[in-house]
Amino acid sequence: MKGLVKEKLPKHLAIIMDGNGRWARQKSLSRIEGHIKGIQSVRTVVTTCRELGIEFLTLYAFSIENWRRPVNEVSALMGLLQRYLRKELDKMLENNIRLRAIGDINSLPPDAHDTLIDTVEKTAHCDGMVLTLALSYSGRDEIIRAFRRLVADIKNKRIHPEEISEETLSNYLSTKDIPDPDLLIRTSGEYRISNFLLWEMAYTEIYVTETLWPEFGKEDLIKALLNYQSRERRFGLTSEQLAMEPD
Repeated sequence: MKGLVKEKLPKHLAIIMDGNGRWARQKSLSRIEGHIKGIQSVRTVVTTCRELGIEFLTLYAFSIENWRRPVNEVSALMGLLQRYLRKELDKMLENNIRLRAIGDINSLPPDAHDTLIDTVEKTAHCDGMVLTLALSYSGRDEIIRAFRRLVADIKNKRIHPEEISEETLSNYLSTKDIPDPDLLIRTSGEYRISNFLLWEMAYTEIYVTETLWPEFGKEDLIKALLNYQSRERRFGLTSEQLAMEPD
């Protein structure tokens, strides 16, 4: 697409989809109608990322904290999740998109859980793009779960404490099979990461837009990617050091 350099696209794009409720309030609609409209943006972004050749896309769909929202809203969100998965399955298969899920997915209602697992299994062979949904997710909870698994392996003498490194802990996370995000997009103008991929985003570039998620479209995504491509990623080094590195 115009202006984008394929070689400089992020390998892994993560998005905090924020602003559904605010959009609905501005339109004098219910929050649920905002979530319904937000699904259109999900379709647009997934389709565009696949067209561009982005290999990994992770969407923050539902946090552990979101369970504290009104019961009717949570119930509607779980229903929307089911309908989205059922409706998009054929398109995922057609476009060679593999679905993954991270988070405490066992806490999802049975129907939503079963539909999710079914979609994950049916797309497991796809290798064109990996779409990860963070559901009932918390970055801190994810790290705690990783530590529990690590401690269990230490107790069973599968690993020695002196062998533990950043890579070791990363291998206990549910994101172990995908690279850390290169770019995080957050909509609705909020400047926080909201307990999302805390370990994985140590060196992630962050792009914040005032655009509310239901209004986030293809042009907004391209704008964010162009901004990303204009940045110099140094990973703690200086520009001079990077210039000296071999291509």
